Amino acid sequence: MAAAGTESLRWNLAEEVGVSGCNRNIVNGSGSVSEEFHVLAVDDSIVDRKLIERLLKSSSFKVTAVDSGTRALQYLGLGGEKSSSAVGFNDLKVNLIMTDYSMPGMTGYELLKKIKESKAFKEIPVVIMSSENVLTRIHSCLEEGAEDFLVKPVKKSDVTKLKDFMVKGDQAEKGKRRSIKRKVEGDFVEPKMVTATNTTIASSSEEDQSSSASHSPSSSSLCSSPSCKRSRLQ
Repeated sequence: MAAAGTESLRWNLAEEVGVSGCNRNIVNGSGSVSEEFHVLAVDDSIVDRKLIERLLKSSSFKVTAVDSGTRALQYLGLGGEKSSSAVGFNDLKVNLIMTDYSMPGMTGYELLKKIKESKAFKEIPVVIMSSENVLTRIHSCLEEGAEDFLVKPVKKSDVTKLKDFMVKGDQAEKGKRRSIKRKVEGDFVEPKMVTATNTTIASSSEEDQSSSASHSPSSSSLCSSPSCKRSRLQ
């Protein structure tokens, strides 16, 4: 009965935010090229996926929705090849991942761990969602690196704070790229500096040799005695 009541509440919320025809893929409409951030939403419940998708789109986010952690990894390229059926956003950078905690096959917690273990995607903020407010789950997810833990049904007020997570994640990634760029530039400049130093050392050595030769005594100045002079005259 409780589960049925929760599902009914989600349907009502979905209707309030304008979700109609839950078998319809919401790809166009507000999903214009002017949107800035892209969210990957992961949930095995079609009602929750559509609700989250609609809430995010109403806040001008691009959205890709998948029904399992395995599909999310495929979309990111961590579970083999990228899925070719990923709601038409395959070439977009992901700025945030929202995932349900309780899912068959791979839980949201397991998905979180795989993302944070990935060098390529560990900077992406991850938000966990759950119908159950279990403190041990919340602590485990936050300790593993989740940005937040939302209790379902997700509300409009929950979505408004997601942009802060995405901005922080984007800044972290840009900082990492700048660090890599500085390292690459440093590696590129260093050989030039060494070459220049070697050239300078070589030039200095040549100058020292030239100076030493110019200041060395000539053969004529080695002997100034009368006998030496007579020998040279003969």
